[in-house]
Formats: sequence, C-alpha cells, structure tokens
Amino acid sequence: MTTRRGFMAGLLAAGALPQATWGDAGAPVMLGAARDSAGAFGLAGLDSKGRQVFHIPLPARGHAAAAHPIRPEAVAFARRPGIYALVIDCATGHVAHEMQAPAGQHFYGHGVFVARGDILCTTENHIDTGEGRIGFWSRVEGYRRIGEMPSGGVGPHDVRLLACDVLVVANGGIRTHPDHGRDRLNIPDMRPNLFYLSLRDRAVVERVDLPPELHLNSIRHLAVGPDGQVAFAMQWQGDVLDPVPLLGLHRRGGKPVLAQADMAEQMAMRGYAGSIAFDGAGQSIGITSPRGGRLHVFDTKGAFKASHKRHDICALASGRAGFVASDGMGAILSVTDRLRLLTRHDGQAWDNHLVRL
Repeated sequence: MTTRRGFMAGLLAAGALPQATWGDAGAPVMLGAARDSAGAFGLAGLDSKGRQVFHIPLPARGHAAAAHPIRPEAVAFARRPGIYALVIDCATGHVAHEMQAPAGQHFYGHGVFVARGDILCTTENHIDTGEGRIGFWSRVEGYRRIGEMPSGGVGPHDVRLLACDVLVVANGGIRTHPDHGRDRLNIPDMRPNLFYLSLRDRAVVERVDLPPELHLNSIRHLAVGPDGQVAFAMQWQGDVLDPVPLLGLHRRGGKPVLAQADMAEQMAMRGYAGSIAFDGAGQSIGITSPRGGRLHVFDTKGAFKASHKRHDICALASGRAGFVASDGMGAILSVTDRLRLLTRHDGQAWDNHLVRL
C-alpha cells in the first residue's frame, strides 16, 4: 500500500505538486482596495454578493491590482506615481515579492498578466524624457525584469490584453514626476492616445488620437468587450463644467466613437470618469464619476441609456447581470435597471477600482 509520505515524495520527485488557485484564497470573484475607519489600507477579495473572503493589509493607499488568471496572486501598485509594487499571495496574505521600477522610471498604477500568467506588463514613465514605457516582468523567474517597449505616448495609465496577443494602452498624455506628487506638468501640450502593441513581434499595430479640440481629455482607463471592442474612460483637464464626452469606443481599424449624455447629465459628471466596465452580457458600458455622484450607462454603439445617482460611486466591474459597483461609504452595489445594495462594509471607503477575476 502506498503511504501518504511515499505519495508526497513521488509527487515531489515528479515535480507534480498541485499549485494553489484562487479557490485556496476563498474563491473571490473581485478584488478591491479600501481604507478603514482607522486610516489603514488593505486589499480585499469579494464574493459574488460583495462579502469579504479575505482582507490583506497594505502599507499605503492602493490604486489598482493586476490579478493572476489562475494563481491566487495580486500585484498591488503604489498610488501613482510610485516606484514600487507588491506581489501578494492572497492565499496566505504574505508579500511574495516587492518590485522596484527601474532606475529613472516610475509606475503609473496598472498592469496586466499575459502569456497565461507567466509575464506581467506594467505601465511606466521614463522620468527624464516623459516618455511612456510598458515594462515586462517574468513571474516564473521571481518577477525579474526582462524588457520594455515604448508605450507610444506620454503618461500610460491603464493597459489591457486583447485576445489576439495585442496590448491596448491608454496613454493619458499627462506627464508626472515622483518629486512633484500628482502635479500635472504638461497640460497645454497634452496628446492622449490609444496605442495597440503586438506582443508577438513587439511592433506597433495601431494608434488612435483624439480630435485636436479634445487634447485635454486624458484617456485613463480601459475595458475590453467579449468581441474585442475597446472602451475608454477620460478625464477632462479643462473647465469641469464643460460638457465634453468622457467615454470613447473603438474597434481596431475604425475611428473612435465619442459618447455622451444630454448636456445636464454630462455637466453633472464634472469632467471626470473614474472607472469603466462592460456589463456581464457585454451589451452595455458603464462609467462612473465619484465627483459627480453618477453612473452613466451606454450601449456598445455609444447611445446613452441611463443615469444612476450615488454619492462617491467609483469602482465598477461586470456582474452576472449588469454591473457591480462600490462607493466611499462601504457599499457594494448591484446595478441593473436600478441600484441595489448587496452589502455594506461599515467603516470602509472603497477605492477607485474593482478588479474582476
């Protein structure tokens, strides 16, 4: 009869020990960063009803996290502009690695895993020149830095993977410097764009620029629909009451569609879209404004569908039906034709983003 010790030894010899999955971290469906009533920060795993299945302390305020597609690992980025990122084992709560941006560069707060989770891509800034970079890190080599590419613009903030091994980058156009905190150093000269990069041959696939009159509209956050449509959320650097579009839609090879609500609702957004997501069916896109207390919903052609009012609403993710959102008062909300409270975490203020697993 095979003993347990003998079985384990055989697995070790064969290199076949089972590896941890998100099930070992409580099977969360979303990740979200929050601040508690004592001012401490943490990263939480949430189930489909918004309940916490884990909570891991962070040393400072988080922004977004890159979640590994299989393993219970999340890379938590410092609030931009920052020079470190923490690789967190969400099953144990331990920091597995601390990544440092290369000398002379800083992170911009987002990243995405590619190659079935073997490589992490990060958005970065070259401080002296202001040129954007996409950094590549090998997870299988302990998050060793293995290369970089130009992002195609200034201030790359978000980055997503399309199904065809192409990265899409939101170059926000805003130059920052760690010595100046979140100060915007080049507003008159902004040139935001979407940039598509091939991972296979490290080549530029496509660049999409906004019209000249919207050069102050910083492209910040991205969502990708089930058919590869890219949606992007923008933040206006001009007068906050200008009724400019804050949602863009794009399909490769075509022109961007800029979508907006009626004038009163557009002004209520106060020039700021903080988060973006497709709904669970991939038929609607939502953008939030914590400054305006609004969630706007559009169809995939850019037609305005609905406005939902909620103070300090920001983080948004796809749900089984509709969206899931959170606010600064601890609420986790289901969004279909109306807002419905799933649960409330008293004393917690949820941050900008929910990361869907």
